[in-house]
Amino acid sequence: MIQGGDPSSRNAPPGQPLGNGGVRYTIPAEFRQTLFHKRGAVAAARQGDNVNPLKESSGSQFYIVQGKTFTDRQIDSIEVVRLNGYTVPASHREVYKTVGGTPQLDQNYTVFGEVISGMDVVDKIASTPTSKGSDRDRPLNDIRIVKAKLVKRRKQVSS
Repeated sequence: MIQGGDPSSRNAPPGQPLGNGGVRYTIPAEFRQTLFHKRGAVAAARQGDNVNPLKESSGSQFYIVQGKTFTDRQIDSIEVVRLNGYTVPASHREVYKTVGGTPQLDQNYTVFGEVISGMDVVDKIASTPTSKGSDRDRPLNDIRIVKAKLVKRRKQVSS
């Protein structure tokens, strides 16, 4: 996955670790069965369970799932080891097996959007060389989001 939204990253000098900055508020967790961590999902980052047992979302940081594909056996294992008994629905399971994603994050991080075009850009960002030093996986050359567009979901018309 790729992560952004740390306000302190805007003018951070090379070598400075990123990902710890943010606004002074969190947003309550919102988990919905229909929103899951398939490839292209946009979700809110958050602090770990040890300091954030309510799984509240960061007010600024987010990530985009690049993910990988999984087998049924791998998903079964994730359900037991990482999802504390949460069962991945059959329709989601099929997506994880064919399109990919990160099922281990389902029902633990708030998904709020989806990349509908430009996954090639996400893949390019994810393949960018990163630091192995104290700035933990920061791209060697900064990457900036220049433009994003909100596409509102159309309301369903009942007949």
